[in-house]
Amino acid sequence: MALGFAAAGTALAEPTAFALAKKGDQYIGVLSKDKVVEIRSDKSVGNVTPNIWYVSYYDPDTQFKLVEVKFGSGEEMDVSHPKRPFQPPVHDDDILDKAKMKVDSDKALQIAMSQPLLKTLTIKSSKMTLQRSDALPVWKVELWAAKLNNPDRTADVGVVTISAADGSILEADLHPNKAD
Repeated sequence: MALGFAAAGTALAEPTAFALAKKGDQYIGVLSKDKVVEIRSDKSVGNVTPNIWYVSYYDPDTQFKLVEVKFGSGEEMDVSHPKRPFQPPVHDDDILDKAKMKVDSDKALQIAMSQPLLKTLTIKSSKMTLQRSDALPVWKVELWAAKLNNPDRTADVGVVTISAADGSILEADLHPNKAD
């Protein structure tokens, strides 16, 4: 996994979601390797780029058919078999098609933040999810911006849904006025 240097040149940049999915293969069973069904982050703190990620893989040997690797700043923090009592078990047809995943988390975040409605706002946090939608992988990017009257506080300014296949915007549900 190649990590780049941050703008200041003092700290390493956060690894991308695809790099973490590849790294996660070393923490799971052989039957789950490369069988990603979802990648999601926590809401970022102190930076626009998330640093807590969860990579979920199809696991045919468990009750809910799921194994999840949690990463913090690119390092493995936990491996679990989450219980999903109100959701059906994952199936092998839920696996994301790796060949269709061309837009990684860094690029998806860049696309979301470049929306014209957001150009006057200071984006402070994001939360990202890569999942299947109509058999295609899509990024759901949630954004928070600094409030104009109190920059120390943030407001949820909306969600941008992006095709992970080609980077096209599928939906932009943005509300910049919430930052007033």
